[in-house]
Amino acid sequence: MSTATQPLIAPRSGVLTLLQDYAELFKLRVTSLIVMTAWCGYYLGSLKNGTSSLQWGLLHALLGIGLVSGGTAAFNEIIEHREDALMRRTQHRPLPANHMGLGHAVVVALLATVGGVIYLWYMANAGTALLSLATVVAYLGLYTPLKKISPLCTFVGAFPGAMPGVLGWTAARGRLEAEALILFAIVFFWQFPHFHSIAWLYREDYENAEIRMLPVVDSDGRSTIRAILFYLVALIPVSLAPTLLHMAGWVYFGGALILGLGFLATGVRLARLEMPPGKPRSKQRARQVLIASVFYLPLLFALMMLNAVA
Repeated sequence: MSTATQPLIAPRSGVLTLLQDYAELFKLRVTSLIVMTAWCGYYLGSLKNGTSSLQWGLLHALLGIGLVSGGTAAFNEIIEHREDALMRRTQHRPLPANHMGLGHAVVVALLATVGGVIYLWYMANAGTALLSLATVVAYLGLYTPLKKISPLCTFVGAFPGAMPGVLGWTAARGRLEAEALILFAIVFFWQFPHFHSIAWLYREDYENAEIRMLPVVDSDGRSTIRAILFYLVALIPVSLAPTLLHMAGWVYFGGALILGLGFLATGVRLARLEMPPGKPRSKQRARQVLIASVFYLPLLFALMMLNAVA
């Protein structure tokens, strides 16, 4: 096993650099996507209630969900700070780069996570708070340690990863319903091509850190390709279900179909190469899958909100 080498970077000071470190610790870009997905769930749930989504309840829900998400991300970086130091894509994070002490990070993560759950309990409802707590436990207690053991980690991690839309819905409605499960299913299936493409691109990093993502243990890439294509195909009918459940209109249906087919095309292009991970050309195609995934989800949910059915 390789040993972590801490980058020789001097501790930084100042409010701006501290905010930058917090943004990295809380994985701000990922947390922003989670908050946006929760917003979609809240918006659709509010329409079902017959109320406007532009209310204090929305702000309370998004703030609480954002705190829990950011705190969970921070705990993930705390647990994996040694592995992060071994990977080029994560060496810049505050802990492996020695920008922040471990104790500092633990206090901030604890305040955000526990504070977010308590905030949701009092300012949204108990159901949303308990679901958010269960999400934290599943992510940190199951997914994170499993990454060192088995490629099944992606499947296990997809369950807590698919919860933001559900949390937004329950914050608005106070209960789980079929519509919330559709939002869950969309994000659940989306995660596999997204994370498999990341692991394909950074296979050497993950291998060096002994993180057993599927492209690491799948030397020829065939199992990874099959998984990517399976979930991309399954994502198309799941993404069309909001129209069939009268959550969104037919404009959304057409847009979701186009987005899904376009996303699928990137996976097919990767598959047609028949190259294992590690080959430069296959990495180029995997990056196309990743870029498509980054655009797909926010566009899909934005379209769902714009064409939502009251």
